[in-house]
Formats: sequence, C-alpha cells, structure tokens
Amino acid sequence: VQLQASGGGLVQAGDSLRLSCAASGRTITSYGMGWLRQAPGKERDLVASISWTGGTTYYADSVKGRFTISRDNAKNTLYLQVNSLKPEDTAVYYCAATRGRWGTAPRLSELAYWGQGTLGTVSS
Repeated sequence: VQLQASGGGLVQAGDSLRLSCAASGRTITSYGMGWLRQAPGKERDLVASISWTGGTTYYADSVKGRFTISRDNAKNTLYLQVNSLKPEDTAVYYCAATRGRWGTAPRLSELAYWGQGTLGTVSS
C-alpha cells in the first residue's frame, strides 16, 4: 500500500490544519492507521491512531483535546484535524498503516507501512 500525506503548511499559533492521507495500491478498509510526526532533531512519535472500524482511537497526551483522527474507508483516506496549533507542533507529519486487519488503535511498533510526509510549521 502507498500512502501520501498532504495538507501541511505555514500557520500561526492557534490556527488549524486538516491533514489528509490518501492510500493507493490496496484498500485500507481493514487496516489500523496512524499519524506520526518528527520534529527537527527529534525521533518520530506517534500522535494518534485508529482501528479499522474507527471505533477505537489513541492520542498522545500532548495532542489530546486538540487533534482528531478520523477515516473515510469509502474514500480510502485518513484524516487528522489539528486545532489550537502550537509552535511545538511544528514537524513533518506522516501517515502509516498496519500490515493487516487491526481491531484496536495500533501502537507505533505495529505500523508497518509508511508514506511521504507533509510539513506543518507553526509560527508564534
């Protein structure tokens, strides 16, 4: 499966972005999915993930209440709504998928397919 994230950009603190991840080559209907980010000089961290049904989600503490992960299986697309952005949210955002059907929100180690990232820059 190929994954391509989009929707990043340069915004000010307090603004919002909606990131999208388009999947191709295989339907992601049954896959667990996640959004990760990597800030300059830091490791890649999992910020949110979602089960294949969308019924279970996970959020990192740093983004709870501000980020919302969702999916539209009919469109083979994953989303991340990011609100109340902070300068520390500046990072390259990546989407990722599990290798098969996943009934829970996957952990970082359970994500097998990675896509190209999209840069989100938040100015203060």
